[in-house]
Amino acid sequence: MKVDILAVGVHPDDVELSCSGTLIQEIKSGKRVAIVDLTEGELGTRGTVHSRYEEAAKAAMIMGVHARENLRMRDGFIMNDEAHQLQLIRTIRKYQPTIVLANATQDRHPDHGKAGQLVADSCFLAGLKKIKTVDHNNNPQPRWRPSYILHYIQDRFREPDFIVDISSVFEQRMSAIQAYETQFYNPANCDEEPETYIAKKGFLDAIAARAKLLGKRIGVDYAEGFTCSKTIGLRSLHDLILTET
Repeated sequence: MKVDILAVGVHPDDVELSCSGTLIQEIKSGKRVAIVDLTEGELGTRGTVHSRYEEAAKAAMIMGVHARENLRMRDGFIMNDEAHQLQLIRTIRKYQPTIVLANATQDRHPDHGKAGQLVADSCFLAGLKKIKTVDHNNNPQPRWRPSYILHYIQDRFREPDFIVDISSVFEQRMSAIQAYETQFYNPANCDEEPETYIAKKGFLDAIAARAKLLGKRIGVDYAEGFTCSKTIGLRSLHDLILTET
């Protein structure tokens, strides 16, 4: 199944918290989008593996993504080694995306940085002819290298290389995030589940404030930011959002 954009997150909800507005907007414009979660988030304090799968499926439905799968790598012990790279190379060759969105290369959670570099390296290696992989039917996969690997901004703020206006889909984006009911503060279950870094009152307000801050940078209501090590090209100057000086 070929897609235009493949969004990869080391934990279920990474994609929703960081770039779901951009994905929703691209889907609405006719692009095909898939999400790959590298781990099941089994070390998370709140919820269960089962509940995370249910929440991820609900969020995917809200966003309208065309496919979502979990590679079941070990949460907390993800490595940028050959075994993990080959697993991800198979996935990249399966979906053949033009653009890959990945975790930040440096962040509060150590898994984020490791996953961000794993994805970047695997995207390069997936384009090498002499690395052999097969699909689920044991057929050889053709090599494939995405045109762009973009890293979304997560907990730690990073100066974005570019910013995407998500104002028109902001409420839908927040609904996708809130699909993870076990992970965030909820007065209905706050006495049953322990408080965590992301399960504090006001955390989702901070997520919305980040989007508002990024939006202000380009003169819109809400936005998401990305970093990229490769120079971005434009087909038209009309793609630029110009703010007043």
